[in-house]
Amino acid sequence: MTLEQLRIFVAVAEREHVTQAARDLNLTQSATSSAIAVLEARYQTKLFDRVGRGIVLTSAGHTFLAEAKAVLARAEAAEHVLADLAGLRRGTIHVAASQTVGNYWLPRYLHEFKMAYPGISVSLTIGNTAEVAALLRDGAANLGFVEGEVRDPRIKATPIDSDELVLVTAPGHPWSEKTNASLDFSRVKWVLREVGSGTRDIVSALLADKGLTVNDVPVSLVLPSNEAVVAAVEAGAGVTVLSRQVARSAIETGRLIVIDYPVPHRHFFMLRHRELHETIAVQGFAKMIKACLQATLDET
Repeated sequence: MTLEQLRIFVAVAEREHVTQAARDLNLTQSATSSAIAVLEARYQTKLFDRVGRGIVLTSAGHTFLAEAKAVLARAEAAEHVLADLAGLRRGTIHVAASQTVGNYWLPRYLHEFKMAYPGISVSLTIGNTAEVAALLRDGAANLGFVEGEVRDPRIKATPIDSDELVLVTAPGHPWSEKTNASLDFSRVKWVLREVGSGTRDIVSALLADKGLTVNDVPVSLVLPSNEAVVAAVEAGAGVTVLSRQVARSAIETGRLIVIDYPVPHRHFFMLRHRELHETIAVQGFAKMIKACLQATLDET
């Protein structure tokens, strides 16, 4: 049994689809099917049932999947140890970030790190704050960057930067000309991000200051990305709260109007698992971001 066979088995098991697994692994379908067939034949154990055009794990397959994942995790840990021995010349970093951080704040730091250490492979997964915390908690990410609070004793959240937030709507909306004293949060339509988003948490906090919850206000749309929220608000779907970084282009071109209402700044947080091993590459990336931020502060 080889690690490559285990890797192929896990990919097929997670997708329950040979062709998709082969494509994601950059293998041919025949090579992928052959690896599964070799495992089943050698150990005389059926790992998958063929149902129509699809496949599903057998009971033995489910049991083996947990063990296969554990072996691959140990192999990856061993690789990290070897990478540490090579210093910052080689290695892999899996970064997860929530949308505002991942799309607007983090890329410059990823680029600077890659320029400084070209031998280190860096991957980025983008989700909402809750999804990023889950990836870090499960060991699927080495570092997380989010704009929402994470309450998990296994995760250390360090504030690393701040983010300006604005209440916005489309030109011509009744709120575009009102003062903040006359804004009735319970009567205007809202466009929100999904549950688990740090941006949605900010809206919930604003409503709470008015003695309201999301259930007390009319919500026209709940959308899974900042870009979708911007487009909906531009089209007249209502009002929302966004990072100024996200809304900057729409504001500068007049497609969105900033409503005169104070929205508190929020922090960006760097997430690290308290118990999982950190490679030198991961530590180096975290240190570089802190150094860049400090240099920016020293210049201002």
